[in-house]
Amino acid sequence: MFAYYLDLALRSLKRTPVLTALMVLAIGLGIGASMTMITVLHVMTADPLPGRSAHLYVPHLDPLPLTYQQPETAPEPNDSLTWPDAMALLRAHRGVRQAAMAGGTLLLTPQLANLQPFDITGRYATTDFFAMFGVPFVAGSGWTSADDAARAHVVVLAESLAVKLFGSENPVGQTVELGNNGSTPNGFRVVGVTRDWAPRPLFYEDTAGKPYTDADKFFLPLSVAVDLKLDFSGNMMGWGRGSGNGWRTSPRISWLQFWVQLDTPTRARAYHQFLIDYSAEQKALGRFQRPATNAKLYSLMGWMAHENLVPEDVRLQFWLAIGFLGVAMLNIVALLLAKFLRRSPEISVRRAMGARKRDIFVQFGIESALIGVAGGLLGLGIAQLGLWSIRQRPDDYAHLAQMDPSMLIGTVALAIVASVLAGLLPAWRACRVPPALQLKTL
Repeated sequence: MFAYYLDLALRSLKRTPVLTALMVLAIGLGIGASMTMITVLHVMTADPLPGRSAHLYVPHLDPLPLTYQQPETAPEPNDSLTWPDAMALLRAHRGVRQAAMAGGTLLLTPQLANLQPFDITGRYATTDFFAMFGVPFVAGSGWTSADDAARAHVVVLAESLAVKLFGSENPVGQTVELGNNGSTPNGFRVVGVTRDWAPRPLFYEDTAGKPYTDADKFFLPLSVAVDLKLDFSGNMMGWGRGSGNGWRTSPRISWLQFWVQLDTPTRARAYHQFLIDYSAEQKALGRFQRPATNAKLYSLMGWMAHENLVPEDVRLQFWLAIGFLGVAMLNIVALLLAKFLRRSPEISVRRAMGARKRDIFVQFGIESALIGVAGGLLGLGIAQLGLWSIRQRPDDYAHLAQMDPSMLIGTVALAIVASVLAGLLPAWRACRVPPALQLKTL
């Protein structure tokens, strides 16, 4: 029976090529525009660490004085932690793993004569960074907690940087020269090499970074970076009197990101209470002034939402594309309604010969689905063209505008669903045509 209905649908579409082309074009344009922006939104809001994200959290403290007024264009100072607070949370060790970190840009002085010194971006972090985030290694490993305590001059390199510096030679045990631009570089012993690991977005980056482009090329112990006063790149927010050269360890300057691994909801609730208790203790000591209940604990996905990593123009374009799809569906409804009702005599004859309303409805549903398949294939091409145009833009997320297999399948599926839904009303109206009235006119 399905083959019979399919044959009827193909014959019907062939009889009205212009109308069929208009419907396919309408659904194709609507699907293409909407899937372009749905794909961009999908890649920008996807889970950056599947399998791990459910156990990763960001502590949020509020050390600001009551008199502090937030500038409209500035990020929240308490999105990051001060050095004393970060170190206190590390010492408390209330999570399975925890790490404090910050971004930095350093000048690398290669030992190869054919390479000039160049800047690289990376991360200053504590030892749990690698295990907590599941950073994959191709050689060696991260440094140990003993290295953190000893202020050991060790470094972990990204694979692409290691190949650039050492070629096929094993980088572990080699020395690289790193330092601030214009200062004498320091030697760091390579203890590990990671794959070019860059989760998208780079969720642990602060709001000053570009979470869809930056990939860390090196990792250094945070304690060493502070001791050597290495350059820091990111948001540094302060309140009260400045601390001069000692700003990195000041209790009035926030600049550190902090992540903690909590494997169960019970541990997460306990950690949140720990943050409240810590804030209450600091308030009793006269350091915090605001309510202890301002302390929060964000999940990884909750943190991404809090940081609003999806630009407003992307959200606006998404809703405009969805609106365009709605307009396209309304046009399909009108065209199908005109097409199906024009076939009232044919429907009446079939009804008189014993066809049920359900049979007519299924027949027209299959015809709508065929339009959806054709429109979906056209929409797929239009969406690929739209994604290509986005990749030409200078935005940091532009290179992510690529369709994965799930989105390819979703494009065609959405087109079929949209066209079938658009055909429901016309098919229902066609089923209700009185056969006797139409037969009299034949």
